Amino acid sequence: MKPGAARIRQALGVAALALGALALWSVLKPPAAAPAQPARPFTSSQQCAECHADVFAEWSNSWHALSWNDPEVRALSNDFANQDCIDCHAPRPVFETGIGNRVLPRNARRGEGVDCISCHMLPEGHISGGLMAGTRDTPGAACRPVAVRDIGSSVFCAACHDQHDTYKQWKATDYAAQGIGCIDCHMPPRKDGKPGRDHTMIGGHSIELVRTAVALRGVREGSRWIAEVENVGAGHHFPTEERSRAGDVFWRPLAQPGASAGASAGATPGAWRHAYRFRSPYRHEPLPDTLLPAHQTQRIPIEGEGSAGAIEVALFYSLKPYWADPEHPDPEREAQLVHRVELVP
Repeated sequence: MKPGAARIRQALGVAALALGALALWSVLKPPAAAPAQPARPFTSSQQCAECHADVFAEWSNSWHALSWNDPEVRALSNDFANQDCIDCHAPRPVFETGIGNRVLPRNARRGEGVDCISCHMLPEGHISGGLMAGTRDTPGAACRPVAVRDIGSSVFCAACHDQHDTYKQWKATDYAAQGIGCIDCHMPPRKDGKPGRDHTMIGGHSIELVRTAVALRGVREGSRWIAEVENVGAGHHFPTEERSRAGDVFWRPLAQPGASAGASAGATPGAWRHAYRFRSPYRHEPLPDTLLPAHQTQRIPIEGEGSAGAIEVALFYSLKPYWADPEHPDPEREAQLVHRVELVP
């Protein structure tokens, strides 16, 4: 074979191998990644609903969402004439002021309360390059979320929830030592099987959660009863956070053993008699702080006419600090029943 013909055959062979390799690569190469959505500025939590409809719906039904418009907050803050309240009821992003630092108030979108942006937005130029903090990196999403561990920490919540020492209360508990934090109780995993945590963020407005926080029982000592309230489940004092919240122990002679609170079979129960209050007073009130720390028990002697016999004792919980008629409080109308026990000698 002539040298020129050999070189031609060699070149054709190399070309055939190259074409084969190219064909094989076209079959085996990984699929092209979906084009990333363009990054966009976020100026309202309403924008988050486009991609996070389920979580947005949970948040919309939360007290975080209502923190600015809640009528009780409006009344207690004198319609936010007490401007210190604005910081936590319409805060700028936590990441902007810094983890663990008190948040600052924002001037816009106050009606959105404690919203998605308050907790998730990262400051411009954040080292991660992301726009929002989350639990995983998703660079192709419009909000460019990046995994930021701090967003699930209890110190993150302290930016708002340590104004009345709730975070400090938690830090002193066995829960903190065991690594059980705020979100473990207040943002449990979602029950619908979907990833993430429940953004309704249950708290002091949930009587079901309050009932898991404390236990009520009675013990007999000689000829009198002692009511005991134990903080068995709250990761902080009971109650906590707002000075307007109170837990009240009442008692009365038992009209009919086995009857439910507020009703009896063949007998009318008497008026409730106040025995003890759990509450942190306002600064202007010359009252002691009687909040119940985690893991502790308050013993309350039951005294008065009829107290040595069969009685019922009840723990009520209220979001308001004062009774309509302080001389004759009506806990069944003005508060919520937490626990009730019948004590029979």
